[in-house]
Amino acid sequence: MTSLANNYKRRNISFKYGKGSFLYSTRGKKYIDFIQGIAVNSLGHTNPYLSKALKKQASKVWHISNAFLIPEGEKLAKRLSKYTFAEKIIFQNSGAEATEAAIKVARKYFFSMGKKEKNRIICIKNSFHGRTLAAISASGSKKMTNGFGPNASGFDHFVFGDHKKLKKLINKRTAAIMVEPIMGEGGIKVVPEWCLKELRKICNKKKILLIFDEVQCGIGRTGKFFAFEHANVKPDIVPIAKGIGGGFPMGAVLMTNKIAKCMTPGTHGSTFGGNPLAMSVGNAVLDQLFKKNFLKNVTKLSKYFLNELNKIKYEYPKIIKDIRGKGFLIGIQLHFDQSKFIKSLEKNYLLTIRAAENVIRVLPPLNVKKNEIDLALKIIKKVCKEYK
Repeated sequence: MTSLANNYKRRNISFKYGKGSFLYSTRGKKYIDFIQGIAVNSLGHTNPYLSKALKKQASKVWHISNAFLIPEGEKLAKRLSKYTFAEKIIFQNSGAEATEAAIKVARKYFFSMGKKEKNRIICIKNSFHGRTLAAISASGSKKMTNGFGPNASGFDHFVFGDHKKLKKLINKRTAAIMVEPIMGEGGIKVVPEWCLKELRKICNKKKILLIFDEVQCGIGRTGKFFAFEHANVKPDIVPIAKGIGGGFPMGAVLMTNKIAKCMTPGTHGSTFGGNPLAMSVGNAVLDQLFKKNFLKNVTKLSKYFLNELNKIKYEYPKIIKDIRGKGFLIGIQLHFDQSKFIKSLEKNYLLTIRAAENVIRVLPPLNVKKNEIDLALKIIKKVCKEYK
């Protein structure tokens, strides 16, 4: 009997070790892992470059307080500023913490300007921004908030695609609009590029802030460093996590200088956020992502993967309803509950995970090889054939 609480419905499988796109179970079975910790292991399991960076830093210093300068964090913040819209960074430990920090920054920005009433944030209903009390309230999901009430105040919601409702929600108390450019848990729903541009125009017109939650869809997963870059827009605040640590717990909130001025000493903190171990791994991840042609290869291989999945969809239209996503953030929407299908994929040694709307999430590492994609395609097609 386990001593762990039952808040996870765990599959009856465990692993001895992993390498690249593969996991090896305690029962001696080899699985192709297209979950990768839910888009966390951006460079696969036990990546030698990341392991080397971690071991090197571990022999020096693991953790010190943010009361002191941390050179590894200074370096990572400078690089993120150089290659993104951001000018200032606050490091955190997870996506939920990064989202919380983004919410705090947006509210504090207007508070510091004497506009204390501007503290409400508009979000998409049934989105996902984390599991803290504020984050689940921001998500607008009854399932997630059930039993944890009362909800944190300060959030308004509109249904995905309901632009009229969005505009009606904006009033003198609105501080920001916060959306995921690609909704992960919500079913791999891509916000169209024209819509992201329109959100920027609305925020400019209403003089409110634009927050893009890139915790799952960012850090190269769509072939660009951020998913919103496909629309050529510039947000004010962006929380990140998952892929930036390559498997090491790490998050951050990115912002412009204009916004960051409100975050004076004592306004926000984190005991572990930005420690030398995390920062060293984060720098190692960027070393790989910023290599020549790395992101171009993500674009090339993901287009191939999506095209081949669409071929399977056309071959089995009564099973697969839609192929969604961008880059290596892929969703296979079925006409029926996906649970048994995911189990069948697992029996054939392909690991995937669910999302809303009967969607199967497929999340390879960004450095996946073509032959590994072909193996996954073969398994997916085989399972479709079994269901026919």
